[in-house]
Amino acid sequence: MRATLWLLALFGIAVAGALFAGNNQGTVTVFWPPYRVDVSLNLVVLLLVAAFVFVHAALRALAALFDLPRQALRWRTQQKERSMHAALLDALSHMLAGRFIRARKSAEAVLQQEDALEVAGQKSANAGQLRAIAHLLAAESAHALQDRAGREEHLKLALEQAAAREAQETREGALVRAARWSLDDREPDAAMQWLKDLPVGAARRTLSLRTRLKASRQAGQTREAMETARLLAKHHAFSPVAARSIVRGLAIDLLNGAYDVAQLQRAFASLEASERTIPEVAIHASQRLLALRGDPEQARDWLLPVWEAQGALGEALQVKLACALEEALDSLDGTWLARIESAQKSNPRDATLQYLAGMACMKRQLWGKAQQLLTQAALGLQDPGLHRNAWRALAELAEQREDGQAAALAWKRAAGE
Repeated sequence: MRATLWLLALFGIAVAGALFAGNNQGTVTVFWPPYRVDVSLNLVVLLLVAAFVFVHAALRALAALFDLPRQALRWRTQQKERSMHAALLDALSHMLAGRFIRARKSAEAVLQQEDALEVAGQKSANAGQLRAIAHLLAAESAHALQDRAGREEHLKLALEQAAAREAQETREGALVRAARWSLDDREPDAAMQWLKDLPVGAARRTLSLRTRLKASRQAGQTREAMETARLLAKHHAFSPVAARSIVRGLAIDLLNGAYDVAQLQRAFASLEASERTIPEVAIHASQRLLALRGDPEQARDWLLPVWEAQGALGEALQVKLACALEEALDSLDGTWLARIESAQKSNPRDATLQYLAGMACMKRQLWGKAQQLLTQAALGLQDPGLHRNAWRALAELAEQREDGQAAALAWKRAAGE
């Protein structure tokens, strides 16, 4: 379309020129004593156009001639910058390939070439960011080579070069890398200090939160780690299974950090509702409370959500739940006894429920029912601990009714013979 328009324009110019020149009878007379020169007006116009074109071409040629030194300088600068960027790419490639000595040399070559450009007064617009990245690559290589002094020197220079506003992202990356290096050196306090220097927005990014989580776990700051893990879970930084596993482990660590009943109660209350219903957490909290001579009724209350969802538990968790409830059977009330009996009757072939119901009946001094349930459970239990406890309880019941032969047989089976 554009070519068609240009063609039409040229035709229009040609027609206008033909109309003007064809009927133009004017002349131009030039007096140069003693001469007189008569020239047609058309020729004068052509000569003026030709003179303009010639002068314009001559000026352009002179401008190009005088611009040659600047063009040569720019070409040399471009060549040096290309060489510098190629060295930067080499440093990154060598570092990714694990060739850290070569990566460090390439990064230092970038810095040397940038220094040469600056001395020559040819400093590039993004020189600060380029130097900061080169220093970071050199520091990363030095860290891999266990050269801590070199790493710290390059890190300091990188932070200085990245102080400008346009290199803010580079500075944030340097701070995060410094925190990761401190974690590798098993210095979580130093890592936390590096992370505190990050702006608020950068501190809430997934990479920063992951680093903070590792640092707080290394430092034993379980509450800080819990808050960070919750944020990461909300940001979907982990898969649901991994997030649940991390939160579960941190919650158990938080409970283990309590050394009296009041501390344990506060720690358990600080957990979110969804965290308190995690079977492993609730079971561990109950066992920890009983170990600290806490209230068995409260321990049973903590286990109630897990008990109500026991149908979704695996066999191993059902055994742990039974053990935790067995420890909390002292002062067992009628409500819990009814719950256990109802669950056992709903699933009469479950040996774990038979064992738990038998132990509950034994605590309530219902000797006959306890013996019946424990005898059935002892024949079906797969867990060695529960199997041993069932035969031990049967031995105690036999001794109570003065049946020496049955007691000896039960003690023998409890011993695994």
